[in-house]
Amino acid sequence: MKHFPTGSLSALAVLFVTTSASAEVTADQVWQNWKGLIQNYGQTLTVGSEARAGDTLTVTGLALVSEFKGGSSKGSIDSIAFRDVGDGTVEVTMSPQYPVTLTFTDPAGKAEVIDILVDQPDLKIIASGSDAETRYDFTAPKVNVGIKSPAGEGRPADTAVTLAVNGLAGNYTVSSDVQSRIASTFQAESARVGLAVTDPTPDTGGTSNMTVNITALTGATTGVLLPATEMENMAAALASGFSSDGSFGYASADFTFDGTAGDQSAKASGSFGEGTLRAALDKDHLGYGGASKGVRLAFSGTSIPFPELVVSYAETAFDLVMPVSKSETPQDFRVLLRLADLVVSDEVWGMFDPTAALPRDPATVVIDTTGKAKWLIDLFSPEAQQMDNIPGELHALDIKELTLRAVGAAVTGVGAFTFDNSDVTTFDGMPLPTGKLDLKITGANALLDKLSQTGLLPQDQVMGARMMMGLFARPGEGADTLTSTLEFKDKGFFANGQQLQ
Repeated sequence: MKHFPTGSLSALAVLFVTTSASAEVTADQVWQNWKGLIQNYGQTLTVGSEARAGDTLTVTGLALVSEFKGGSSKGSIDSIAFRDVGDGTVEVTMSPQYPVTLTFTDPAGKAEVIDILVDQPDLKIIASGSDAETRYDFTAPKVNVGIKSPAGEGRPADTAVTLAVNGLAGNYTVSSDVQSRIASTFQAESARVGLAVTDPTPDTGGTSNMTVNITALTGATTGVLLPATEMENMAAALASGFSSDGSFGYASADFTFDGTAGDQSAKASGSFGEGTLRAALDKDHLGYGGASKGVRLAFSGTSIPFPELVVSYAETAFDLVMPVSKSETPQDFRVLLRLADLVVSDEVWGMFDPTAALPRDPATVVIDTTGKAKWLIDLFSPEAQQMDNIPGELHALDIKELTLRAVGAAVTGVGAFTFDNSDVTTFDGMPLPTGKLDLKITGANALLDKLSQTGLLPQDQVMGARMMMGLFARPGEGADTLTSTLEFKDKGFFANGQQLQ
């Protein structure tokens, strides 16, 4: 998969979201400042003509070229009109379509071309504000984007991607500083994404088609942008003030997929309830997380040994927050993984438990941890990118929730640990821990009996498992309940007060 520099399409996008600010919001000044922003991105802009007629400045024959490692991009717009409304704002309109071509050259010298066509009829932008900040409000009844990558030498498949957004509206506020501050919001009534791949190779070729529908999209972003020349070294850019913080959401989504390859075929579909996605990056931390509810997925095909595999779950969530820069003091981090009420088809259960001896209750997994750690080198520095293992230190770990619930049994726990990084010999390379983990286990003995009954676990292994539980756990309150306290102290490891190491 190709990864494109963010600056490749930025100058075209800027026409309807991030035109630079000016001391007075006039047509001429907005256009001049837009050209300055293009230059900051290291791109080349040429125009056929600039003509002023009354309150409107019209620019025609725009061509934008951007060079980047391994390729280039070229876009063109027939005309853009900047009109002084007369109340201190500027209305920007443009040609309803503009094309962009991305060209890449692989190490063997073979060229790859991706053609993009943006269709945005009736797009309206109003620029307002001050010298320090300019706000751009935009509306578009619909925006369509088509992306095509034709087959070529070494690439047998034609690929086409379509994006259709309806009822788009939002605003961007951009500062005029060299380090531009940006804040934005948007909403859209719906979006539809289509993917079609055709491989005409005899015997092994095939087709695949996917469609994704999303309703009630929302988004908000804030950040500080730097010139493109300062973004080549991300660690240096972060130290200079680059930052980005975005959140996105939707009310519902669904998808369908079908594909063939030779004599094989596959189909899939899915539906999703409310969902969110968050991403943030600055000199102090990287954050990435999301959640979705009410998910149902269905799969069928020649490689699935029954008519349909169905998977559903009530909720899933993930959250990662971690430091990114070298630091003398430990910084906060968080890791959260949550999968609630997972259910799979009875056909799957029947493959290894045909008599339904095992409870088929929904399964839940939760791992929620926080702590403190530090890197000994900037995570995004060129030196770190060359390392297989980036040096760092773990100083504290709090297990806020540990839950595993499935097949009638459950394990829950909480704990907290600190780590002495000056001692990595006592526990063979791991910094010396101090702290404890309290666990509660229910239904374990009943589960062992049922695993033995189904033949999934031989009797001798059942006996071994019971011996291990006797070593690490003790009876708790209630039937088939065990508790265990695993503790590191005085350079030793203890289970329920008994030293094991």
